[in-house]
Order: sequence, then structure tokens, then C-alpha cells
Amino acid sequence: MPAIGTVRELLADSAQKTFIGREQELEILSEALEAQMPPVTFVHGIGGIGKSRLLEAFSTLARAHKAFVVRLDCRQFEPTPLGFLRELGMAIGGDLASVREASKRLTQIPHRVILILDNYEVLRLLDTWLRQDFVPSLPTTVHMILSGREAPLTLWLSTPGWDGLFRSVALEPLHESEAIEVLASSGMSESRARHVNRFTRGHPLALTLAGILVGPKPADLEDLALHRVIEELARMYLAEISDEITRHAIEAASVVRCVTVSLFRAMLPEAAPQDLYERLRALPFVHGQRDGLHIHDSVQQAIAMGLKASDPSRYRSYRRAAWNQLRTEVRTAPPAELWRYTADMLYLLENSIIREAFFPTGAHTYALEPARQEDAQAIFEIVRKWEGPGATRALESWWTHLPQAFSVARDSERKLAGFYCMFQPESLSPELLAADPVLQKWLEHLQTSAVPSGQTVLFCRRWLCTDAGEGPCGAQAACWLDIKRAYMRLRPHLRRIYFAATPSAFNTFGVALGQLGFQVIPAADVNQDGHEYKTAILDFGPASVDGWLAGLVAAELGVNSQELLDFESRELVLDGRREPLTRLEFSLLRYLHAREGCAVDRELLLRDVWGNKYDVGSNVVDVVVRSLRKKFGNQAGLIETVPGCGYRFRRTARPDSPS
Repeated sequence: MPAIGTVRELLADSAQKTFIGREQELEILSEALEAQMPPVTFVHGIGGIGKSRLLEAFSTLARAHKAFVVRLDCRQFEPTPLGFLRELGMAIGGDLASVREASKRLTQIPHRVILILDNYEVLRLLDTWLRQDFVPSLPTTVHMILSGREAPLTLWLSTPGWDGLFRSVALEPLHESEAIEVLASSGMSESRARHVNRFTRGHPLALTLAGILVGPKPADLEDLALHRVIEELARMYLAEISDEITRHAIEAASVVRCVTVSLFRAMLPEAAPQDLYERLRALPFVHGQRDGLHIHDSVQQAIAMGLKASDPSRYRSYRRAAWNQLRTEVRTAPPAELWRYTADMLYLLENSIIREAFFPTGAHTYALEPARQEDAQAIFEIVRKWEGPGATRALESWWTHLPQAFSVARDSERKLAGFYCMFQPESLSPELLAADPVLQKWLEHLQTSAVPSGQTVLFCRRWLCTDAGEGPCGAQAACWLDIKRAYMRLRPHLRRIYFAATPSAFNTFGVALGQLGFQVIPAADVNQDGHEYKTAILDFGPASVDGWLAGLVAAELGVNSQELLDFESRELVLDGRREPLTRLEFSLLRYLHAREGCAVDRELLLRDVWGNKYDVGSNVVDVVVRSLRKKFGNQAGLIETVPGCGYRFRRTARPDSPS
């Protein structure tokens, strides 16, 4: 009688048997189980090439060798040091607030530790910190594997001290014999498999899609580029689905970063959301994660673009429904979940400037890192090339008094290609202020247009690149990407950012700046060395970076994103005016606001807002509602009376709503 194992063991055994090819790559990774191996391996290859599957197979092998495997999906956490340490702490145990604490906890694990960061391309904002701070602190018992679409920045190889401590493993398509074996496992004959592999070219995802399709037409696909083959196979797969509900579920899921039961409920209200979720989870190109189901992005993009082209109205409807649902959920989300909702909002945004910053697509050859003392000569060679003597003296003063405000962009040969200087006003000293007329104007504006208590601002004083000055170039794009990292680090307290540039730069970037919400402040104009410097500010609003991003998505989708509640200051925000709220007014409005569109009876309000201090017959709820309506003014109808029940909040008041 065969031995009886667990279902988990059967699944693991099945996965191993269907893992075809990659013996050489698996052998390279298995060397990480030896103590003398380099501490970092970078696995990279195009989308769908099999990186995640290789890591799964290696993880099984490593655990069989008694190694402790920690696999983090970079899509799951905020791309900041704190977000990374929080996620790592959840995986290995402990509340990790610093690199030192993480290193100490890893040292305590009595086994070889394999730390895997999958989907590393979305963690580019954190690359420098990992390379300079986190990895050097790791105990020698830890081997780190970074896995992503793009090849590693050459700084991992060229930075002094890293020689021999880093290796790169590039995944290529499967050999023909391996590709035929994959197709044969789906029941395809050998001759047919050879024919199909002419257009799948050994690409694992293309092979998977072709294997589940009935009779794809190779003649139509053989001359297409591989990414187009995947797109066509994805569309063919969708067309083969006769069940309309399943097809709509896949299409709806393709427009969001990841799909949940609640998002299905919002996007497809006529269907059973849990059933849709289970149907999708069974598909071979869908993977379940902590935050929901992810469609493989190559397939996802093809289906979404097909829907956008064939039925733009439904495409937009899905996105709007998803936005409304996410905005409802984020109001009551715990702090640890806020990044997930930020990422979901970003995914709905089709503005390429923002999307590229957080979901990069192309190759990136520049690395950003804090400036070092030896960078001074290169920085000021750039400054003198593009600036006059007065502006140069101002920046030299900054370098003398606050060198930590400077960050530099290095190319693949570690040559300094650009820099930017950014800081918070708290860093200002009288000497710096006296030397810089631009900063004097910024402080004047900040004094006349102050931000609320508890919120902060950033001054991006200057950015320049060797070859283009203020003009568009790769180093400049890398600098602005790094500035987004500061946005994330300072949220939810960051309220505003200031920057200065010449009129020619504003002419070049004016359209993009307008789309992002920047406004020029004429009163802050400065003439220095015969050059005019103009100032633009971006005010993120009371909800900081998250509210700004939500507003960009809302504008793109044509929905109302106005935030009625400033949670930090406990104020009502309407048409640019602010009304302070009492504790009970704020608590009641927040409760109704979080349940927008739902009728809430008085008993619930008394229980959850007042804490059952009054009986059901009390009129305390009505008294506070009347007070709130007075502060709403001509928009008092946003709080509707529901006869025989209680009250309901709507973002847009109905003309006939009872009040």
C-alpha cells in the first residue's frame, strides 16, 4: 500500500514533476546553500520567462536542505526602508525598525537563510538603500536573491568592495526539447508541439497559453515579435471562453492591479463575487497573493488593451467602479495597508509620468545615491557650466553647510551625470538664507501661505545634469524618480514641494507640470546673474500624497474626488472653505462618510459613535446632524434623512433629498 502523505506534499511533488528545464540555473542557485558563496544573486529575464517558477523550485530544494527560506513579493509592501523592514519583520518575526535590528534577528536564525525579493523591478526606489545599507549589514549566513525583469544596475558590480560578492543569472527561453516536453504535458503531439514552438520560441508563458488553447494558428503568429505572440495568444484564449461571466471576470480583473472579492462586487454587481474569484484563481496565469489575485502582467496588459479598444465604455466603467470601491475601503484601512491602496490607485492612473515612476517599464542605467565629499568637484563642474556666479555661490554655500541635501546620479561607469539638492525648511540656517534669494522668496510664500500644523514641505532647490542642464535626459529622470522616494518617505505628512527653474525649463515641462498639479508662483520670481528663475509648487492637499494621487485618478476617470474631511485637522473642507468640527461632529460625519450611500440607523450611531450612552429614543443624533448641516451650508442635503431609520451620506446631494 503506498505511503499516505499530506495534500501539501502531493502538490509540491506535482509541481516538481511539471517543472521542466532550468537544470543549469537551479544548479547555480543551489550553490547559495554553501556558506562560501557570494551574498547576492540577481535573477533576471523578460516577463513570463519563468523566474517565479524557478524560485519556487529552488525554495523547495533549499528547504529540503534545512535552509530557512524567506520570499517577499515586492508588490506587497511600500517601497521605503520602513515598508521593507515591516514586511521582513512579518516574515521572520519581530518588530524591525532599523537595519541593525534586522541583522540581529537574522543572525538569531540557526539555519542558512535564503532571502528572496521577487518582482524586484517595482522596488527600484529602494535599490540604492539595499545596496549601500541593508545588504552590507547581513550576516554571512544569509544569501539574498533579487529577481526581476531588468538586468541589475552595473553599480552592483562596479562599486568598490563588491567585486566577487555579486553574480547575475539571466534566464533565456527553454531549449526546443524542453519546450516540446512542456507542450506534450498538455496532451499535444510531438509533431504539433514542434510546429507550435516555431512561434512560442521556448517562452514558458507563451507555451502555457498555447498548451491550453485548442488549435492556435501558428501561421498567423510565426512572424510576430514574442511580446505580440503573447498578446495574440491571450486574446485567443479569451475568445475561446464561451462563458460570458468568466470572460467578463477576466476583463474586469485586467484593469486593476490585483482583484479582490470586494472589487468584483463593485465592478460586476450582477454576479456572485466569490464565485468569480474562485473561477479566476483556477486559471494557470493567475497567482494568489495576500492582497488578492494577480493576472500575469503580460496577459493582463493584452486583455486590458483589447477591452479598451473594443469596448471603451465598459473599460472605463470597470475602472470607475474600482476607484469608488477602493476609496471607500481606504477610509477605514489600517496604516499597514495604506500602501496597498496607494498602489491600487496608481495602477488605475494612465498618466504615463506617474505610472512610470512607480511601475517602471524600460531599462534604467542611472543609480541615485547620497553625494560624498569627493563628488564636490564633479558637482560644481556641472554648476559652473550651466549657472552664473551668484547661483554658483548659493549652491556652494549649501554644499558647505548642508552637504547631505545633495544626491547624485551615476551612470553605468559610476561617473557622476547629474545631481539635485533637496531639503526641508527646518534645515535652513541664517547663513544659507542670506546667500540665497530664491529661498528667501520661498520662505516669504510659506509665511503668507502656511501649511497646517503637523504637515511639512520640501524645497527642491536645484537639479542639473552634465549634458542637458535642466533639459530632459536620463539622469534627470532618475533624479525625479528619486524625489518620488522622498514623497513616499514623508507621507502622510508631506503637504507641499517647491522647486525653481528657468523659463525655458517651464516651457519644456509645462504641460506635464500642469497635469501633475504644479502651479507657478509669480511673486517668487528671482533674477540672478541675468537669469530669471521661476518657482512652481505642488500642494498635495490635506490628504498628502495619497490624496493627490487619488485626485489625479479621479480627474482622469471623471469622478468627484473632493475630500470633505481633513482627518489631521478635524475640519470640514467645502469649496475651499474650512469649518472646524467638534469631536462628536467629526466622529459622526466620519462614520457616515465611511459608509457612503448606506442607510445607517440611529441605534448603530448611538452604539458606535456615542458608545451606548443614550437610549434609542434620545435625540442627540438629530442635534449633531442639524449642527453639521448648518456647517455644510447650501450642501446640507449631503446628509439625507432616511425615514424610520436614520441617516445616509451621499457625496452628491439629490435635489429632493429629505433633510
